[in-house]
Amino acid sequence: MDEIISTVLAKGDLAHVALFLWAGGTSVAVFKLLKELSAANRRFNTFVTEIAHLNKLFRDKD
Repeated sequence: MDEIISTVLAKGDLAHVALFLWAGGTSVAVFKLLKELSAANRRFNTFVTEIAHLNKLFRDKD
């Protein structure tokens, strides 16, 4: 590990490491956001389906 750090510091590629860490962190955040958005979409779909069943129940009562 010390060799990698000394090589990066010696070559001046610290900006590349920072850019890689930023891109990696951003990618993880996007994937988490998409996962949460997908879960919210499923919950909303379930809600709309239940409302449709409730409307059908009240419509058939009459």
